[in-house]
Amino acid sequence: MHAQTGDTVKVHYTGKFSNGEIFDTSQNKSPLELTIGEGKFLPAFEQAIIGMEEGDKKTITLTPDQGYGEYNDDLVADFNKDQLPENMEIHLGDILQLQDNHGHIFNVEVIEVGETQFKVDANHPLAGKDLTFEIELVEIMQ
Repeated sequence: MHAQTGDTVKVHYTGKFSNGEIFDTSQNKSPLELTIGEGKFLPAFEQAIIGMEEGDKKTITLTPDQGYGEYNDDLVADFNKDQLPENMEIHLGDILQLQDNHGHIFNVEVIEVGETQFKVDANHPLAGKDLTFEIELVEIMQ
């Protein structure tokens, strides 16, 4: 039986950067369960599973446009520390939640901290990167 759109499947995966560094994996954990075509995962990742049989393994490489998009310098912004709630301290690498003018909440990473200002980055952490996924189809659940 081959996996097809609409099937619920379980896969093991390992995600790597082009230098081989692993950024995420399901190994030594429960396999990832997803329904192909539901759109909850990267479309190219879901598409790669179509046609696979249980036990099949495949390696795919996604360009930024197939993954999390190109890195966008417009999503980096400076703020004054006096805009923070009183007694709030921030540190490099902190994840903050901001709200835009339409009420949407989104995460940003603190990438620079100065005396009176700090800089945040709203790009997805994997934006602008080629991503390689090793995929193993464990089960087609139907």
